[in-house]
Amino acid sequence: MDSGGSTDMTLAFELEALKALADPNAVFNNARQWTEYVGVVSEKPTYVVTNFTRKHRVRQDFFSGPRGVEESLENISGQFDTDRHVFVGVDDEDEAVAEATGWEFLHVEDAAEAAGWTLATGETADEAPEEQARDDWP
Repeated sequence: MDSGGSTDMTLAFELEALKALADPNAVFNNARQWTEYVGVVSEKPTYVVTNFTRKHRVRQDFFSGPRGVEESLENISGQFDTDRHVFVGVDDEDEAVAEATGWEFLHVEDAAEAAGWTLATGETADEAPEEQARDDWP
């Protein structure tokens, strides 16, 4: 991804956007080459984000904790003073939150295409299919 030569950027992934990528650890390692800070924000409870990032060996500079996405983005932009703040999300709601907080928005598919990241298949992105498959057990 071309950042215009500057690495003075904070990059935040909505958890669902990170789940849409085949190798979140590789994405974070790649992003560290052209960003100053990279982390995860989510409306989900902290343990959900922590479990996902541990499982995928993602080392994040920040996460939303018990706050919602909008409050997290506001706090992060105040805490990490970089020229650009970019939020990678999955839908119109994420885009609206980015706009409301003054962050640039990138849809995960556009970010993946620009940076050369691989999107996950449905099975990789969603960790609950085996539970769904067991619903029809006697």
